Amino acid sequence: MTQRYARKRDAILHAAAQLFNQHGMKGATLSDVAGRVGLSTNSITYYYKKKEDLVVACMLRSVEVINDIISSAAAAPSPEERIRQFIGLFVARLARIQAGEAPEMMTFRDVQMLASPHAEAVYAAYTDMFRRVRKLLASDAARRANRIALNARSHLLLTLTIGAMRWSSRYDPADHELIAERMSDVLIGGLAAPGSRWSSTALDEELAHAPDGADTTQDAFLRAATSLINEAGYRGASVDRISARLNVTKGSFYHHNPNKEELISACFERTFTVTRHMQMIALKASGNGWDKLCAVSRALVRFQFSEHGPLLRMSAWNELPDDIREDKLKTINQLGQRFVSFLVDGMKDGSIRPLDQTIAAYQVSGMINASVVLDRWVPDITADNAVELFVRPLFLGILAD
Repeated sequence: MTQRYARKRDAILHAAAQLFNQHGMKGATLSDVAGRVGLSTNSITYYYKKKEDLVVACMLRSVEVINDIISSAAAAPSPEERIRQFIGLFVARLARIQAGEAPEMMTFRDVQMLASPHAEAVYAAYTDMFRRVRKLLASDAARRANRIALNARSHLLLTLTIGAMRWSSRYDPADHELIAERMSDVLIGGLAAPGSRWSSTALDEELAHAPDGADTTQDAFLRAATSLINEAGYRGASVDRISARLNVTKGSFYHHNPNKEELISACFERTFTVTRHMQMIALKASGNGWDKLCAVSRALVRFQFSEHGPLLRMSAWNELPDDIREDKLKTINQLGQRFVSFLVDGMKDGSIRPLDQTIAAYQVSGMINASVVLDRWVPDITADNAVELFVRPLFLGILAD
């Protein structure tokens, strides 16, 4: 491989990762990438014959970067220090990318849209990376033996750390060291102030009986479409696949839905409605900020695995048509901001320890979103054990017994 070839290939990967992150795998073309690096589309195919080949190359390069970070963090002597090192080095890399000093890293949100054999290549690499992260958390024979809990916490650590790619650019690059410290503080120390207990309250019971959608044909379409978007992305959730999931004809689909776009928009609104409804019940309830935030988080994660679930993965907004994308993103941010309110209330009443409420809110929202795919790492996950395996470690600390 010549230096000229390597430089051009790296330029293509950098430009492609930027475009795929901005517009999704389906929203960016080889022609777009070619234009970004000053080449013809035919010249791009000299390096990558198909767009899927380029997507895989971008994702595998992200895996390579993260694996290097994991290897450096693994040298630390304790799980706590390894977590701090992993988060610190990863966020430092994001700062370098933001400052234009390192090439773009592609996110993994579109991995479910890849078909064979591309999907297998990325999943194999991601699974190996997941196992490396799991070793960062393992501290003794007892913890290593409890593979189910360790898998859930490894998914939590990896997804919340990678999730910083979505929001860290809102901060100045000079603040990224502080971001890493505060992320580590939340994940290791949890949210609870001394004396706050992890236990169900009357609010949990009230949220468990909150309205969660009518058992109608239209709601069945919404649940099927939501599941398919989570599995295959916006464009992968075709009319044919949604209809097949419900064992109905395309004619039946169009009898109940004007078009796919309106159904997908309704899926977002359904998720927004469920989230908003539970948040508002909690805001109006009696109790402290800790109990309210715990109850809402537990209820939303339970909903993911209930007969009425799942909620829509928030990363799906990026693939939406331009005319509705910004409106959905605005609502996502507004609902995320409400978690900040619970955290502030908890710090005021002393039930939540002093911490960076904005970064903590990102972690809470990210945890709820990541629970959608928890079953990939914990096959026997249920509404009840998901709360203990996945929600509790964020609230009490990822290393807490």
